[in-house]
Amino acid sequence: MGNNQTWIAEFILLGFQVDPEREVFLFGFFLVFYSVTLLGNGVILGLICLDSRLHTPMYFFLSNLAIVDMSYASTTVPKMLANLVTHKKTITFGPCIFQTFLYLAFAVTECMCLVVMSYDRYVAICHPLQYTVIMSWRVCVVLAAMSWLFSFLWALVHITLLLRLPFCGPQKINYFFCQITSVFRLACADTRLNELVLFVGSVFVLVGPLCLVLVSYTCILFAVLRIQSGEGRRKAFSTCSSHLCVVGIFFGCAIVMYVAPKSRHFQEQRKILSLFYSLFNPMLNPLIYSLRNAEVKGALRRFLGKRRSLGGMVGNILGV
Repeated sequence: MGNNQTWIAEFILLGFQVDPEREVFLFGFFLVFYSVTLLGNGVILGLICLDSRLHTPMYFFLSNLAIVDMSYASTTVPKMLANLVTHKKTITFGPCIFQTFLYLAFAVTECMCLVVMSYDRYVAICHPLQYTVIMSWRVCVVLAAMSWLFSFLWALVHITLLLRLPFCGPQKINYFFCQITSVFRLACADTRLNELVLFVGSVFVLVGPLCLVLVSYTCILFAVLRIQSGEGRRKAFSTCSSHLCVVGIFFGCAIVMYVAPKSRHFQEQRKILSLFYSLFNPMLNPLIYSLRNAEVKGALRRFLGKRRSLGGMVGNILGV
């Protein structure tokens, strides 16, 4: 970096660029969704921890997904909410880069978690007799740890390449958070290497895992079709349907966002997709798993039953 170039101290997040009245409405709207995201994933995580019947590999990975979703949403949404009710919509350089790093890391972690969950379903349905041996707790912990480690290292590579760029203006980011390609545009240097590495990396962590998921579910489909009883087929499909819904939503939006060709309104479309990723997708995951999963609903009923029983006992003791 030349001596005539200076680092920008802070960036301006343009966000959604709507009227102040609409900003207040969006603040309330997004706050409700963010609260539901934290509550829903928190309930899923709590049920898995408290109910011994959910202490299985499938729900161990689901608990990891719940942690990722809460972290993912909390990386971008609080700052977005703050900017909707304040006039100074700025973020300093350090927090901006850190936000970019966390967003990339949690996005890839979610992708890896979905791949590992599809492998778990493949083993459970295609190799049920060897399931407890193949998916031992040691294997589950190693798979989860590798997913987190790989994701954070992958994000670190992009942040390292980003920090080598000089930023000397302009300061405005046409986004509601420090999205990496929007930050690229503020650099006063050639960013083609950064964009190439990001594209190749996105293909690697999206298309590759998606292919693994498709292979897993193709094997699952053939295994289910060989099941003679209709009840057996129904049970096998029910254990996979929730995961398939989440996979379809996640990978569909990701491929459109990072791999699909750009259109005239690409920037605004990317804002909406990023909002979906940051807010709606983490909120939908616990709803999908709770509404379509009998074991989660059963755990919730047992928990509420215990709470009512405990309340009745306390009432009897107090003479209420």
